[in-house]
Amino acid sequence: MDATILDGMRAALRGPVTGPQDPDYPEACRIYNAMIDRRPAAFVRCTDVADVMNAVDFVRDHGLELAVRGGGHSGAGLCLVDGGVTLDLSPMRWTRVDPAGRTAQVGGGSQLGDLDHATHAFGLATPAGIMSTTGVGGLTLGGGHGHLTRKYGLTADNLLSADVVLADGSFVTASESEHPDLFWALRGGGGNFGIVTSFSFALHPVHTVGVAVSVWPVDQTREVLRWYREFLPQAPEDLSGFFALLAVPPGPPFPEEIHGHKMCGVVWCWTGDPAALDEALAPVNEPGAPTFHFTAPMPYPALQTMFDELIPTGLQWYWRGDFFDRITDEAIDVHLKYGENLPTDLSTMHLYPVDGAAGRVGRDETAWGFRDAVWSGVIGGIDPDPDNAGTIKQWAVDYWEELHPYSMGGVYVNFIGAGEGQERVMATYRDHYDRLAAIKRTYDPNNLFHANQNIEPAPA
Repeated sequence: MDATILDGMRAALRGPVTGPQDPDYPEACRIYNAMIDRRPAAFVRCTDVADVMNAVDFVRDHGLELAVRGGGHSGAGLCLVDGGVTLDLSPMRWTRVDPAGRTAQVGGGSQLGDLDHATHAFGLATPAGIMSTTGVGGLTLGGGHGHLTRKYGLTADNLLSADVVLADGSFVTASESEHPDLFWALRGGGGNFGIVTSFSFALHPVHTVGVAVSVWPVDQTREVLRWYREFLPQAPEDLSGFFALLAVPPGPPFPEEIHGHKMCGVVWCWTGDPAALDEALAPVNEPGAPTFHFTAPMPYPALQTMFDELIPTGLQWYWRGDFFDRITDEAIDVHLKYGENLPTDLSTMHLYPVDGAAGRVGRDETAWGFRDAVWSGVIGGIDPDPDNAGTIKQWAVDYWEELHPYSMGGVYVNFIGAGEGQERVMATYRDHYDRLAAIKRTYDPNNLFHANQNIEPAPA
């Protein structure tokens, strides 16, 4: 991009435009996954909807590549594009809560921590991810799952409407009554259809939750997973718990004698009567008494920030995922093999429950293609040292390749790793893909929004 175009962009927009010669450019390139090294020609920090509309027009009319940055948490680094323009929505961080109507409107650049902070004051929440630094936009558009999913569904299931800037620079509101086809696609179809400048969500009564962490030695993975696969799907929907393989981090609540030990475990969230938490979790002793079992009442936003310091921005990441409707004995053997051989202290595997309320939504009601899934799994190779990037990636790929035959074939779209290809995107949407491609043709026929897990426009 030559200086004339960069200057023209600065003149056309209200928000700051950062180019490679500007002192804040290196910080602008910094995203959650430090393994991604891409250099946009410009960053546009959009201050309002008008900026987004003008930026889309400018980028389109000049034939430039476009990426959109909300929270910057994309494991595949989809918010950066070499030589193109990143529209950075981070200045648009705001939340407005209607406590009487139990709704919240959220700016497109907001993070989950912004949403949780605002809604918690009224004893309300909406289902979202498990880290406060995750962007609301990318999470919601991919579907979104977390601690409240069994009780209240996916993040996208709680979306009431979305304000969207389209590829032609126009502005629309999508809901069940306005642009319903676009609204259908936004709930799971990723960033393919436009730039969402605000989201409106339904809220639910959530304030203090029961939190528990149970860990066992990694060599008990078989016993624990065989118990977990039977116990959780039958448990009350007030109880959620994601299974993890991990090296115990060096800090509270874990005692020093198990720091660094390879273990398997479950992080629990209970939205029922706090006094009933211990009773709900009494069965954790069935596969053998946990080495460590911690329980405490906790404000919901505190649970959402529990992992923020453990895995901050700037680490090396490589992840892959899959959906599962069952955990077979053969899959358990794979988990044990790779859990015993975690390549670094931060590398991990999680199985997030996506049954309960999420499973009762009709499979054709949203773009999310796996309402029959019980778990959404992700394998994450993680480390601060760039010299270990190849090691953690190879571990994640090998683990995934051995586990994938026991999966449902598709994956939560936000867990698709860099370079997995179009077949993975199509497998994720199943028979929804053709409908999504037709909607893409209507709203983005020239595929301006392609720096994502892309759905190509259907032929005219």
